[in-house]
Amino acid sequence: MDKVVESAAEAVADVASGSSLAVGGFGLCGIPSVLIQAIHDAGVTDLEAVSNNCGVDEWGLGVLLFDKRIRRMVSSYVGENKEFARQYLAGELEVELTPQGTLAERLRAGGSGIPGFYTATGVGTQVAEGGLPWKYDDHGNVAVASPAKEVRTFETAEGPKEFVLEEAIVCDFGLVRAWRGDRHGNLVFNKSSRNFNPLAAMAGRVTIAEVEELVEPGELDPDSIHTPGVYVQRVVPLTPEQAADKKIEKRTVR
Repeated sequence: MDKVVESAAEAVADVASGSSLAVGGFGLCGIPSVLIQAIHDAGVTDLEAVSNNCGVDEWGLGVLLFDKRIRRMVSSYVGENKEFARQYLAGELEVELTPQGTLAERLRAGGSGIPGFYTATGVGTQVAEGGLPWKYDDHGNVAVASPAKEVRTFETAEGPKEFVLEEAIVCDFGLVRAWRGDRHGNLVFNKSSRNFNPLAAMAGRVTIAEVEELVEPGELDPDSIHTPGVYVQRVVPLTPEQAADKKIEKRTVR
């Protein structure tokens, strides 16, 4: 099946206001910036985004955040985005902070059809006990707090140990960026840009991949494919200019 869509605008045409998005990338590495811009240009709002972080000010998901198109974030890192912190503390944005490894596994579980899992991460903290501020009001009071989660004791090699139940994440759409992809949706990510991209692809009911280089079916080594095409519904080939447009999150000089 040929899954190529000629433009990002066409690929995201059915992303409606109120949709949930699983978005790949880590910082500014491997983010689907072209698809994010297309969603912004379409005027979509009231979004829930699940991503390791929210880009930086005015780039990546920060483009949507800056114009207040995102209602809720599920992420593990605020990062270099000052507007993210400002909206959260001002009560304009709901944020579910999640331990990074837990977030990765929640996305993977969602794509694998596993409704939940137990992990030791967060036991004995507000992650398990509840009370983490998800949203403030405009006076700085906690308006929405995280609920308590189920904790169970399991026998381990070290003896009895407590684990907290975490629920899987499935989103309406998955947005990812790949180094190479074929017309069937098989994807290869370049080194560290692999990060959350395969997991976001798994967690989307409809996954859209922007690819820096489009190849024909059979050109990718089957043993080198990171995300098989079964997880991908649409492929958007980037122009050379779009593929080369990559920002540096923090430049360090001597």
